[in-house]
Amino acid sequence: MPEVRVIDAEGEQLGILPTFEALKRAEEAGFDLVEVSPKAVPPVCRFLDYGRYKYLQKQKAAEQKRAVSKVLIKEVKLHPKTGDHDVNFKLNDIRGFLKDGHKVKITVMFKGREIVHQEYGRRHTDLIAKTVVEEGIGIVESAAMMLGRQLTLILAPKNAAPSK
Repeated sequence: MPEVRVIDAEGEQLGILPTFEALKRAEEAGFDLVEVSPKAVPPVCRFLDYGRYKYLQKQKAAEQKRAVSKVLIKEVKLHPKTGDHDVNFKLNDIRGFLKDGHKVKITVMFKGREIVHQEYGRRHTDLIAKTVVEEGIGIVESAAMMLGRQLTLILAPKNAAPSK
């Protein structure tokens, strides 16, 4: 690249200079010549302290990483013989999790011969799903399905888009 467009440390354009001239001026000013836009014609270079530039880029990346909200999956476990009062109590926890923006996995665990009466577990999951949808705080992301000896239902907050 015989010529580059040069911007000094204060952000003012010095114009198009030969590369060796730009390097010389950057060195005299106590900075590094850093190519900031290689695809431009001619390429754009800037007077920067390269160490500080790398440090700021790292800080910016860390800040963006912190800004990303993480969706947690909270799990609520039940049994088919769990009483109505206890299911309603757990429903309050589910409401809180959904309002905080977390997904909720409801697991009904079957022990021994309870597996024969899956309708009791389905009654719990249907009640929870119906209540959450009617209140408008969540949506059913994954319908209730049996996985081994467990019946699993996944709910997502209303404002979150369902993932596939």
